[in-house]
This record gives sequence, C-alpha cells and structure tokens, in this order.
Amino acid sequence: MQSYTIYLIRHGATDETLRGKYIGSTDVSLSKKGREALIEIKENIGYPYVEKVFSSPLARCVESCELIYPDKDIKTINALRECSFGDWEGKSAAELAGDANFALWLQNSDKTPPPGGESGKEFASRVCRGFERLVEELSADNTKTAAIVTHGGVIMTILAMYGLPQAESYRWRMDNGYGFAVRITPMLWMRDRVIEVFDTVPFAPK
Repeated sequence: MQSYTIYLIRHGATDETLRGKYIGSTDVSLSKKGREALIEIKENIGYPYVEKVFSSPLARCVESCELIYPDKDIKTINALRECSFGDWEGKSAAELAGDANFALWLQNSDKTPPPGGESGKEFASRVCRGFERLVEELSADNTKTAAIVTHGGVIMTILAMYGLPQAESYRWRMDNGYGFAVRITPMLWMRDRVIEVFDTVPFAPK
C-alpha cells in the first residue's frame, strides 16, 4: 500500500521572535537574518524535493516557502496558523509578569485562553482538523511527497498528537528552518491515526 511523506518545516526567524515577543497570529515578515539563514540552509544542505507545498497563511511562512521552494505553487491553509495570543500579541513574558491571567495561563494553557485568544485545547483541535483534511487531500490526489511550512507550535502539536515515537510536545521543538520528516501509512493512519517520525529536515549530510 502506498505511503506518503510529509516534511514539517518551521518558518524562518523574525525580529519579534528574537526579542521574545508573543506573535502567534500577528502577521510579521521574516527578518533579514531569517531570510539569509534559510538561503544558507538551502544552498549548503538542501531541502528535500516535494510535489506539493502547504503553508500557514501568515507572511513569515509564505515568505519561507518562497525561499525554500521557489518553483512550487503554495497552498495556504488557515488551520495551520499559530495559536492566537489575543491581547498578549506583541508582548513579552516580562511585560506580562504581573498579569494574573498570564500566571493562570502558564499553569494550564489548555483550559485558560489569553484574553481574546485561543486556549491550548482550541488551538490543538483546529490544527488537528486541518492536518487530517490535508492528509485526506494527499491520499485523494495520490500525492507521495509534500512540505508543510508552518509554525513551531503547529508542528509540535501535530507530532504530539499523531507522532510515533510518542512524546510530549516540547520534545518536538526545532530551530527556524528545520523540522521533521514523517511517513503516513494508510492502514496505520485509518486504524490508529498515527504517523511515523523517521528523520529530521533538512537531512544531515552523509
């Protein structure tokens, strides 16, 4: 039975991320250093060939796609957006340190959303629905290889929910421009909703 390979790649760096700002739903562009780092990775290591490219609609992801896969059309998927931090967008942990709601969120983000934002549970539900629809699309089109260029939180959520080996989401952290290669075997997917994490991306030089 045909298996499918998906490369989950985190977008390049932004100035706001380097300053420690929460920018989940804020639409910022790649920093100059972020763009240069992606180009360096592409030229010195190389990203794997894919038939299709999917992306979060936010600029930092679309711009990363254009640098990594300049010859491919990009399909944006709203469900692959980063978690919305609501009123905390653009603020740092230091700026929020005296906020009682922030303390509650740190203790249990799954149940406690930021003011005007998403709880961890709401975010995970959105991401999982979008990922499952994407897998269905790949299967219907018989697409064997695809890249998803998205956010660190989205990738960690997908792998924590579906990945084998099983691991907590923080175990799936990755640097900007890097990610994981996963294999989807239809029988396992239909029966158990699991995917095999078999390598990191880009592949390490031999």
